[in-house]
Amino acid sequence: MSAVSAQSEPETAADVTALARRALAHWGIDEGEPELLKFRENAVFRIRLPDGQPAAMRIHRFGYHTDAALRSELQWMGFLQSAGIATPSAVATPAGDLFVLVSANASMQPRQVDCLSWLEGRAVGARGVPLDFTPEQARQIFTEIGRTIAHMHNVTAAWTPPSGFARHAWDFDGFFGANPNWGRFETSPFLDGPRRELVLRAREKAVRALLTYERSARNFGIIHADLVRENVLVHDGAIRIIDFDDCGHGWHMYDLAVALYQNRDEAIYPLIEAALLKGYRQERELTARDIAALPLFSALRAFAFLGWVQSRVEGEITREVGLRMSAIAADVVIAYLHGE
Repeated sequence: MSAVSAQSEPETAADVTALARRALAHWGIDEGEPELLKFRENAVFRIRLPDGQPAAMRIHRFGYHTDAALRSELQWMGFLQSAGIATPSAVATPAGDLFVLVSANASMQPRQVDCLSWLEGRAVGARGVPLDFTPEQARQIFTEIGRTIAHMHNVTAAWTPPSGFARHAWDFDGFFGANPNWGRFETSPFLDGPRRELVLRAREKAVRALLTYERSARNFGIIHADLVRENVLVHDGAIRIIDFDDCGHGWHMYDLAVALYQNRDEAIYPLIEAALLKGYRQERELTARDIAALPLFSALRAFAFLGWVQSRVEGEITREVGLRMSAIAADVVIAYLHGE
């Protein structure tokens, strides 16, 4: 994840809204106000296309993805939709462009802007908010999520990406290399002395495990990599997947670990995990070694979070939130260290 100077990236909702207004013309939109829905990694707006249909416009974080990487994300999404996975699809401009470069003034670096088809649905949940499903509802939903993830892995394994396809990798270097995808966690200000020592010991254990872990077409491919509650929608009992911003090459088990990560404190967590794995196995094989690796991949998600949090405090998140999120991630890592 690239570091960005304050001078090259808009910092306020007003800044990105101005960019969205400017971008509307590329899609032939000359009326209507973009509605800001989310302002985190990307700024996401709800807009209305000339034919009256709603769409999601994304103002991308400066420097996170190259043009080739963004084009590849949109290509994979288009393939998944054609293969029966409910995802948004790119809405090209009248000129046929999947995305455009827009700046608010001559001194600002251009930002990537794209539009995606609108998907109706209710998010499975929100970060830090307990689920409100009955046990049976949770069983049905997470079984279907598992089936959907497996279907996504199955069809992608048979897909040949187009020439020039380029995405980052959630592999060893993506977590523990010199420049991890979400930043380094070792210098995080949110880890006190004793906890830092345990986290570093857990890192050594995870490094050893990942260096010898199987990496083959069976268990490694293009993955979503961010299947958190907010990115999984339920509509008429069917699962829809959104926000492919972090997709890349990685282990399939990482997708499952991420889908479970936010649910660890739920009273019905064992039911949720069992349902997700059962649904996955209905579509794709999981070996005993795959299941045994879930704690490792949960720890990898936690390591990534520790890096993400420390790089955004006092910017996109407050110090209080950073402390809380880091404590949760550290607890997951320490549980992995102790074999829990």
